[in-house]
Amino acid sequence: MANTLFANDCWITIQKKVQNRRLSLGKRLRKLGYKAYEMRNAGAVIHSHGMESCLVTMLNPQAKEFRITHMEMIKGIQGHGYYDELVVPIIENTAYENELTDSLTKAIEAYPKATAVLVRNHGVYIWGDSWIHAKTQAECYHYLFDAAIKLHQLGLDAATPDHGPIRRTIHSQIKDSQYEREWPRRWIVLDIEGTTTPITFVTDVLFPYARENVGKHLNLTYHTAETQEDIKLLRAQVEEDLREGVTGAVPIPHADEGKEKVIAAMVSNVEAMIRADRKITALKELQGHIWRTGFECDELKAIVFEDVADALEKWHSSGIKVYIYSSGSRLAQKLLFGNTDYGDLRKYISGFFDTTIGNKKESRSYKEIKETLGVDDPAEIMFVTDVYQEAVAAKAAGLEAIISIRPGNAPLPENHGFKTVTSFSQI
Repeated sequence: MANTLFANDCWITIQKKVQNRRLSLGKRLRKLGYKAYEMRNAGAVIHSHGMESCLVTMLNPQAKEFRITHMEMIKGIQGHGYYDELVVPIIENTAYENELTDSLTKAIEAYPKATAVLVRNHGVYIWGDSWIHAKTQAECYHYLFDAAIKLHQLGLDAATPDHGPIRRTIHSQIKDSQYEREWPRRWIVLDIEGTTTPITFVTDVLFPYARENVGKHLNLTYHTAETQEDIKLLRAQVEEDLREGVTGAVPIPHADEGKEKVIAAMVSNVEAMIRADRKITALKELQGHIWRTGFECDELKAIVFEDVADALEKWHSSGIKVYIYSSGSRLAQKLLFGNTDYGDLRKYISGFFDTTIGNKKESRSYKEIKETLGVDDPAEIMFVTDVYQEAVAAKAAGLEAIISIRPGNAPLPENHGFKTVTSFSQI
């Protein structure tokens, strides 16, 4: 049955199915809490009027989002880690709470990864799989709201990795005899292979390491939840490959047929996928876990081009937010930039995107990135890649696309029409 708990001006609505009916108590939350349950399968919804959840929406009256990164408590929010940027949508308050339903629904739809929605000058709605999960996240959210307020009072920016001084870079200039506002570019999205890192490091170091260690990794970690999830993902991919007749795909037995047979089939499929340079999430997740061991044991050290570290530092100090978009998993990306020959560069990077947001050669992926970043004009985002098809897709989504020319990169078509750079110092 449904229950409603009240504490410290928080309303918690726990909803379950009872005889095929969805029930909830709490007059103020009936419609609003149901939306989170209906659209995100929430088990509990918390509504808080905590002072920090109100004040944080007032720091910038025009802001449509709350953003914060590089804070420990971000790890308490579902699907986020320390190096991720947490984004919470902000909707406008209304005279009556039941009038918030439409705007709350739109916010939940527009931010599929969000587990909270702020209401300006009002409070916050937070949901989770259970009341314990919702409560844990609520504590983390309120801590982060409070931290952002205190950082703002100190003149520091919670949305930048080093929480440096708030930069107000907007200025006006005269152009064509009319006053126009010039908005400096604030977002740069970078590819990795052939852009920040030599292709040879990926093909001659990372791929062979994963191929040579996959069997050892699976044997040592077979019974862990992480590896079982890797096996589940790869098995689903292989089943799809078998239906489509993909070369090299072999069936992966179920667990009851024995650990050795499962691992042997996994190794065979991984080797075939690596040889074909497959850009698929199941492979990239497993590779990331194998590489993690390599970096932790100092068997791997990431290489970036000599101009990359200086450029990242310069952009960061100028208030430009840098993101990575690679076919490698987010874990693999963080490992690479956290273990370079120039030290840990993650302090200059605001976030990471992988193929879970979409294929890099499809324009909708870049539209999704634009929405995730909360950018109104996609032309304010610069995307740098070595792959012509990716540049075409980014341009189709409205981004400014630049092609990186590095040693070992594939040749470009004649008259490709894109600006090219051989070093980040040219950007």
